[in-house]
Amino acid sequence: MSSAQERLTDALYGLGWSAVKKLPEPAAVRLGRTVADLAWKRRGKGVRRLESNYARVVPDASPERLAELSRAGMRSYLRYWMESFRLPAWSADRIRTGFDPKDVHHLTDGIASDRGVILALPHMANWDLAGAWVTTKLETPFTTVAERLKPETLYDRFVTYREGLGMEVLPHSGGTAFGTLARRLRDGGLVCLVAERDLSASGVEVKFFGEPTRMPAGPALLAQQTGALLLPVTLWYDDSPVMKGRVHPPVEVPESGDRAEKTSVITQALADAFATGIADHPEDWHMLQRLWLADLDPTKGPS
Repeated sequence: MSSAQERLTDALYGLGWSAVKKLPEPAAVRLGRTVADLAWKRRGKGVRRLESNYARVVPDASPERLAELSRAGMRSYLRYWMESFRLPAWSADRIRTGFDPKDVHHLTDGIASDRGVILALPHMANWDLAGAWVTTKLETPFTTVAERLKPETLYDRFVTYREGLGMEVLPHSGGTAFGTLARRLRDGGLVCLVAERDLSASGVEVKFFGEPTRMPAGPALLAQQTGALLLPVTLWYDDSPVMKGRVHPPVEVPESGDRAEKTSVITQALADAFATGIADHPEDWHMLQRLWLADLDPTKGPS
């Protein structure tokens, strides 16, 4: 990305946070849906990749059904952005009532135990809103990790935004995040990680909807090293203004095997929990990038 493109990207995000948050909620909803439909009609590479990913999730879907899913997926994705731009202006009460998770006792019991809790999520619905709900409704701060974006000013915007919602944000790069996360967990703290895509050499290979991909090792390694509770979480929207979600049962650390073997088993269990939630609500999974290893050949389609 050129420096001019980086400046434009930063300016557009800045405009979103400054302008969209001032809109009345119905106007923001309409704007998000309009932008989503325009993007969907253009059928750029992100929309085509989204549709290709949905074809893995719903393998018996007709082309017409996949088109419906990708349109709904873009509307869900833009709902995420409209909400995120407006979240800094939401009242505490609006945040507390804006998310209604099932089986939250897994999380509250884990917090009360002081053993530390790791929440692992895929890119579904609005994970920022879920985080704001945790810091506001449950009055529990947590630590997360953010990828360093370009330009640096855009990364700073995201850090400031998430810190304003009550999160401690660590940079993904630099090599110090894992140690800090482990210390937070040993102190009985809460860590939240978006964890279904890691195509680096350090990712753990798993089967996801029947095909291999790689997911981050971090949640599994942290659970082994600290004894923290590891909880998968999936999120979705319905026709109401309230986001829904589920805290899945804990993923247990196997009693036998070396560290690599345990990491593989734990990460596969996370993948299976994510797949359950995504299969139930595919349109709320915002994966507009390549995910499966078979798609990494650049001759096979959009990125």
